[in-house]
Amino acid sequence: MTNSSPAEPAPPSAEPARPAASVEELITALRESGLAPESSARRVAEYTFDASNYRVVPMAVLFPRTEDEVAAALTVCHRLGVPAIARGGGTSMAGNAIGTGLILDFSRHMNRVLSVDEAAGTATAETGAVLTHIRAAVHEATASRLTFAPDPSSQSRACLGGAIGNDACGNHSVRHGRTADHVVELRLVTSDGLRLTATRSGVCATDPDDGPARARAEHLERELRELASDHLAAIRVELGRIPRQVSGYHLRHLLPEEGFDVARALVGSEGTCAVITSATVTIVPRSQRTSLIVAGYADIVDAASDVPLLLRHRPTAIEGIDEIIVQTMRARRGADSVADLPDGHAWLFIEVEEPPAPETGADDVGDHFPNADLLSAELRSTGHVRDLRRVDDPGERADLWRVREDGAGLSSNLTDPDTGSTFSTWPGWEDSAVRPELLAGYLAEFRELLDRHGLTGVMYGHFGAGCMHIRINFDLRSDAGRGVFRAFCTDAAHLAVKYEGSLSGEHGDGRARSELLPIMYSTEMLGAFERFVRVWDPAGLLAPGGLRETRPMDADLALAGIPHRDLGLLTSGDGQHPVQACIGVGRCRTSSGGVMCPSFRATGDEKDSTRGRARVLQEFVRGERIEADWSSTEVAESLELCLSCKACSSDCPTGVDMATFKSAFLSHHYARRLRPLAHYS
Repeated sequence: MTNSSPAEPAPPSAEPARPAASVEELITALRESGLAPESSARRVAEYTFDASNYRVVPMAVLFPRTEDEVAAALTVCHRLGVPAIARGGGTSMAGNAIGTGLILDFSRHMNRVLSVDEAAGTATAETGAVLTHIRAAVHEATASRLTFAPDPSSQSRACLGGAIGNDACGNHSVRHGRTADHVVELRLVTSDGLRLTATRSGVCATDPDDGPARARAEHLERELRELASDHLAAIRVELGRIPRQVSGYHLRHLLPEEGFDVARALVGSEGTCAVITSATVTIVPRSQRTSLIVAGYADIVDAASDVPLLLRHRPTAIEGIDEIIVQTMRARRGADSVADLPDGHAWLFIEVEEPPAPETGADDVGDHFPNADLLSAELRSTGHVRDLRRVDDPGERADLWRVREDGAGLSSNLTDPDTGSTFSTWPGWEDSAVRPELLAGYLAEFRELLDRHGLTGVMYGHFGAGCMHIRINFDLRSDAGRGVFRAFCTDAAHLAVKYEGSLSGEHGDGRARSELLPIMYSTEMLGAFERFVRVWDPAGLLAPGGLRETRPMDADLALAGIPHRDLGLLTSGDGQHPVQACIGVGRCRTSSGGVMCPSFRATGDEKDSTRGRARVLQEFVRGERIEADWSSTEVAESLELCLSCKACSSDCPTGVDMATFKSAFLSHHYARRLRPLAHYS
């Protein structure tokens, strides 16, 4: 949309031109705009879930190739009153990547690293670029001198747009902070299809000759400056209090002392303000030599008690896990899958940067760890540590970090170290954060809260930043269990606020926690949040259901309403349904490391990932969108490129065995029918 006429400062229309369209109208309008949406039952099933507890059926899915296509799609959605949801790797644990309208999947085509400028200290990438791919491009361009810092555990499949949307952090956030700390510039498309660029000092039209975009930029700047001025005191008092205060909108970046930083104000907005098409981010010096200390503790609270001591040594990472995750890894992948750990029931992984080794010969290099030695000595003398060891072997270090990175998947289906029995846990309250020096007290009271509600929680996370990932054995299948879920999360929100904390520390609020924001923020601040998002998207079409037009936390739960059916190996007598083991972690979508999923690595299509197949099977078991009929062509199509290699049964953190599911389905699908020749060969 180009117009060289003078900009007229008009705001966007507050309401879409007409009521929401039908699927057929949406598909027709998108195709008339030269786009190729998909709305088959199979495709929709693949995008009905992310990595959260929630299930929301979209109307259609689009795989845009260019910013022009994004603008065209959003123009159609605005005209028809259809919601639009931006999505990357689909690993959101708060329900931020699902919705009722058009899903825009950027990971398939808009995934390029566009440039790396070592002199400027920046990199630019499209929103669908995977974080590890960005990091690899930076390493290659700078001879490994610089890196892109945010490294969440899902970094091998999570995309830049999602990291910006949630304000992701990662293992090294204690040194490098959050994604917001690294954003320089964002290219955006508004809900009605205008192209803008948000910078660290304002917002402008991406194309200076685009009159309507210039007018919108002027309107936005004026409104946002007024918003910051009207709520100056509340923003200064309530926002930016702790390192991981991710909940809500980041309005503090609009303050005068922050330079009216619109780009960073949009980080953490969860796709509700505008759709990001590309971003320029800072790149930072890479640690050339580090030590890893593993410290064992009697329990997780003792481990948290040592965090203030550790922070005085300026570590690059302080990550923690408990024994249930370690036991599960060993039970699932063998006793040697986890390196020898020091004595304890909970462990901290403490990484510290070391000076270059002295050039006095190879024999001396391994003994030159002054920072690790100093930290270890202080831990032994004044800390709560039970035992510790320094891990120098690169293979052992990689194994230990993998246990931590696979925490979300491993902790979803746990092995009790005392009984050997398994039990399932779920997100929902997996992302709270408090000031690091208050973490031990918070976790002690949190355990008491779990006991009062009759729940068990497994704890791991970013101890150095005070951010805990806690998965809990909620019963989300029954009315009574969902009642406990709601009551517990409400009490947990009050506890986090008591400890001056944030409901979310990096996963975002989404459908899981947005309803609870009034516990954390004043009425004035909630009004400022609403005013901020309304300035950007008056019609409320972008990502409704989470931060915007919030749905109840116990609505749209994926485990609610699943009928009990006897579908052989796809189900179980207790109604637990083995196909529900897939929780959307997405390790099957990686392009390197491990062995799954070969077909996804060849096609890059969600359809051919283990997760995509599992989601279709989950809809098959439900029997609504995909009928639970063994003749289902949707399921057969989904399983078509599964190689039955069983890589997922060992490589998937949740233990999904797609080869077994495929065998069970095809046995019924071809009963009394001639199979294709390939099946016999």
